[in-house]
Amino acid sequence: MKHTLILTIFIILCSCLNSPTDSEIHKYTNELINETSLYLLQHAHNPVNWHAWNNETLKKAQSEKKLILISVGYAACHWCHVMEHESFKDTLVAQIMNDNFINIKVDREERPDIDQVYMNAVQLITGNGGWPMNVVALPDGRPVWGGTYFTKDQWVNALKQITKTYKETPDKLVQFANKLEEGIKSISAVKFNPEDIDFNHIYLEKAVQTFSASFDKINGGFNKAPKFMMPNNLEFLLRYAWHAKDENLLDFVNLTLVKMATGGIFDQLEGGFSRYSTDTNWHIPHFEKMLYDNAQLVSLYSNAYLISKNELYKNVVEQTLDFIEKNMTAKNGAFFSSLDADSLTSENELEEGAYYTWTLDELQQILKKDFTLFKDYYNIDKYGLWENDKYVLIRKTSDADIIAKHNISRSELENSKLRWKSILLKHKTKRNKPRLDDKTLTSWNAMMLKGYTDAYRVFENQKYLDIAIKNAQFILKNQLRNDGGLNHNYKNGTSTINGYLEDYTNTIEAFITLYENTLDDSWLLTSKKLTDYTFKYFFNEGSSMFHFTSSKDKSLISRNIEYRDNVIPASNSIMAKNLFKLSHYFDEKKYERVAKAMLNNIKPEASEYPSGYSNWLELMLNYTQPYYEVAIVGTAAKEKLKELNKTFIPNKMIAGSTKNSNLPLLENRYNPQETLIYVCVNKMCKLPVSETKDAIKFLLE
Repeated sequence: MKHTLILTIFIILCSCLNSPTDSEIHKYTNELINETSLYLLQHAHNPVNWHAWNNETLKKAQSEKKLILISVGYAACHWCHVMEHESFKDTLVAQIMNDNFINIKVDREERPDIDQVYMNAVQLITGNGGWPMNVVALPDGRPVWGGTYFTKDQWVNALKQITKTYKETPDKLVQFANKLEEGIKSISAVKFNPEDIDFNHIYLEKAVQTFSASFDKINGGFNKAPKFMMPNNLEFLLRYAWHAKDENLLDFVNLTLVKMATGGIFDQLEGGFSRYSTDTNWHIPHFEKMLYDNAQLVSLYSNAYLISKNELYKNVVEQTLDFIEKNMTAKNGAFFSSLDADSLTSENELEEGAYYTWTLDELQQILKKDFTLFKDYYNIDKYGLWENDKYVLIRKTSDADIIAKHNISRSELENSKLRWKSILLKHKTKRNKPRLDDKTLTSWNAMMLKGYTDAYRVFENQKYLDIAIKNAQFILKNQLRNDGGLNHNYKNGTSTINGYLEDYTNTIEAFITLYENTLDDSWLLTSKKLTDYTFKYFFNEGSSMFHFTSSKDKSLISRNIEYRDNVIPASNSIMAKNLFKLSHYFDEKKYERVAKAMLNNIKPEASEYPSGYSNWLELMLNYTQPYYEVAIVGTAAKEKLKELNKTFIPNKMIAGSTKNSNLPLLENRYNPQETLIYVCVNKMCKLPVSETKDAIKFLLE
């Protein structure tokens, strides 16, 4: 026994002594090994001498008079992984890059400021954009060439040509850089609009008419592929349809929401939406799941439920939040950024959608006698087929039609769905999950915080509010600095990167929403403090708009003003909406003046391209419709608030208190004997009422 023990210890010691070091496991290691970004770490063992974006790297390019190669992407990006595999892992390609360029990798989610500047350049050069984004710049950082994904041959040929031009005729690149710099600065320039402010119904009607030309009347959404969900587009259209009593438009929005919820873009087993659909019928997703998409869609489906009472929408919200809680939430209440599109197969190779897709044989073996009904329900046929004999679950037939066709009861169908889900989820535990990008971004966290709060408002699930408050407390504790500013990033217990406008605007909006649902005025007061900080370090007096970066930050080629809405609303449009509300809460004339000026600035451009200004257009509805200030004061204020929230009334703001308050809308209105609801518009108030139904009548007049 003694000899056996000694032998065992000897074997263990030998195995430890002979265990390969990191350098032996990985033939190459570059400076990205010192970074915390998952995306950068994914490239830390490329033979390319990658650097992070920092002052030392930029100085190195200038001192060596080398061109800079800037490659931008994010951890969940499928085509980023493809280009890495094809080009950045290739030693011959790496030699060309290392010999001729200072190579910089950028995580676009950590550094959206850098991404914006060079994306503008790529769009000017090529007419489109996307990720991976690859740009070549002069040693001073000014871009001269760029594009998105390149095959290995395209990449090598392009780099050789640029290198040749820089060596033989560098003046050509300098001249092009000068012109491109002017173009980049003009893209983000916003001039103050001196015309009289006039926000009216006719303008909005024309904008919606322009919008409708791009509607896909069969599958919902907009007439093109790839097909993005565009939550803020749908939020505006939903609200406009409600105000205008436009049943056709409301039907289109509901068609879109149903098609997305029953399509492959929504994970029919685990919940949560993928980033976009590669086809027009929402079938095959680009499989990565982003926090910001799911956050906005929770708010959208919650609001749509209030109008339609469609149980499908409620199920979507519940399943999505369940997915977020299980997969993208840290113990401290923070939310993670994304799940990758790719995952490892049984052959240990990264494959897009491997975690989510199914083969016919696989489903038959797993489900056995259940397969026939399952096959019909989720279209395991030509309609549901993707590629390589794999299927993505998609629905095109209603539950009622399935019940009638198979002569079963609703309870039998519901029980079958639960059983299928249990069986398939158990099987999925044998698969490798997609990689998680566990960095925390303040802006995206605030969006998800708002999503949870909106879901609580509609469905009254206390758990949702508890999660929202926990996340808000995380932001206060970890991302809010002593100087009143916010940090953008959180990873491994450390907050880094000075906050961008998107961090402030989304946090302000989320905290206002939290106040409106808790009546805890500390959230509202924090929103005002953050707003005043933003005026100090981001505001441009000349244009009445806000820069994306703080005046404390080191300057890039251009100090952008982000004002066009995209998949995520522009930080300036969110800010304008915040200022509108805060001007009412605090009777602050400066906020009111700036909000109007901002909206007036974008008005000429918005009429031509309304889908890029939908969040702005929703703000315009506040000026073209009566906008109500609702003050609920008294010991039963929270109960009255819950009753009020059961009705969709988007043109209102809530102020409330269960005790005395100094807020302008609540001052001198507290009565310990009675809870009263005050409905005001344009500083004129109806007589206070004690019954919620009477207040709702005022609001729906």
